[in-house]
Amino acid sequence: TMVPIGKHRTKLSPARLIPWAKTAPTMEHSLSLRMEILLLPVVLIAIAVRLTSKGPVIFWSDRVGRHNTIFKMPKFRSMRMGTPAVATHQLANPNEHLTPIGSFLRKSSLDELPQLWSILIGVMSFVGPRPALFNQQDLIDLRTEQGVHTLVPGLTGWAQVNYPYGESLEDSLIKLQYDLYYIKHRSVFLDLNITIK
Repeated sequence: TMVPIGKHRTKLSPARLIPWAKTAPTMEHSLSLRMEILLLPVVLIAIAVRLTSKGPVIFWSDRVGRHNTIFKMPKFRSMRMGTPAVATHQLANPNEHLTPIGSFLRKSSLDELPQLWSILIGVMSFVGPRPALFNQQDLIDLRTEQGVHTLVPGLTGWAQVNYPYGESLEDSLIKLQYDLYYIKHRSVFLDLNITIK
């Protein structure tokens, strides 16, 4: 095999190509195995959602992204079909709208796994403030006043690792303080700290 290098040509012997030929399938098998391990929980959760309630496995929620642009954020569906598209705390009885595994999915944050797609297409990041619902206008206005809207929303954030799960307006206001801390102290090390937690 002749490989051009500049103005010269270098002849590569089969002996030099064989080690790579032997290594490539091993690397591909290793990467394939890792992908299967990563996808296994996603597949199992999707099956569980499908078997325990009627409706689509994925729910697409209208969320507020960077600079207050609206985007579709995917989640494993944890609420029954026909549930109003409002924040959970605005429902008269949120528990009656949950699917059989909805509470578990939310508390464990496993319902957020499909958002890896949002990260892949660039509308979300691994670390950043959680995206608000499109109709949480009070929260959107507060975030805009404080400059939080300039950040790309994240799968997890400083508020999520420091404050327990909650979706009330009071919870959102407390989380806003953590978002402001994140803006002031944002760094690679802080992002790593959040990711590890």
